[in-house]
Amino acid sequence: MTARSDAPLVTIAVPSFNQGRYLDQALESIFVQDVPVEVYVLDGGSTDESLAIIERWSDRLAGWRSHPDAGQSAAINEGVSAGCAPFVCWLNSDDLLLSGALKTLAAALESAPEAVAVYGRAWDLDEATGTRRPALVARFREWLFANLCLVSQPATLIRRSAWESVGGLDVSLHMAMDYDLWWRLHKSCGHLEFVDAFVAVNREHDQTKTRRQRRLHYREAINVVRRHHGRVPLKWWLAQPYAVWYRSLLNR
Repeated sequence: MTARSDAPLVTIAVPSFNQGRYLDQALESIFVQDVPVEVYVLDGGSTDESLAIIERWSDRLAGWRSHPDAGQSAAINEGVSAGCAPFVCWLNSDDLLLSGALKTLAAALESAPEAVAVYGRAWDLDEATGTRRPALVARFREWLFANLCLVSQPATLIRRSAWESVGGLDVSLHMAMDYDLWWRLHKSCGHLEFVDAFVAVNREHDQTKTRRQRRLHYREAINVVRRHHGRVPLKWWLAQPYAVWYRSLLNR
């Protein structure tokens, strides 16, 4: 990867694998932002149209690569580490930033020096029906966060200093790595600031890992709560039959 010589405000890692049908829109949503960014695309060796799309955007990218890797968490860490901007985030290739998102989040982070990260609201977009609904997002309270992940990942922005302090994402996690990161930032670094504005779109479709691997997602999330909160609230055990088995049957 080769870094550009300008001074970006935000480093954005874009992990992707065989999601060419979404990647172009994701990159476009980044490059219409009105703040200077450096963008690294970490492709896991796609065999679809992804490489053609990456090459079309290559003059705007700070760097990219395409080869098998150690998974999404490792790829995101790689992209963030390649950059130098004071604020960092990642955007999965099937998600989108809304117009003005980074300016809104960066302004919130700059105006809250005690905050290690900020997060806004997001839409959950159901690709099958074309409908969207607000993602479940709320102000951070540990007892509530132990029951529900109330931070929507594509709607976040993090100080690089905090990211580096906790070592980025845990590469052993493949489903709940964002949930784990919010816990570690909260426990080790400081305050996560809520921004009451819609800034991102989380796309829901049949190929998302959360739909294809519900059991693993739930197991990782429970382990994350146990590790950081000290116990697993009853909600997790009561909701598991619906979240894992019943919803898996519905999506077959």
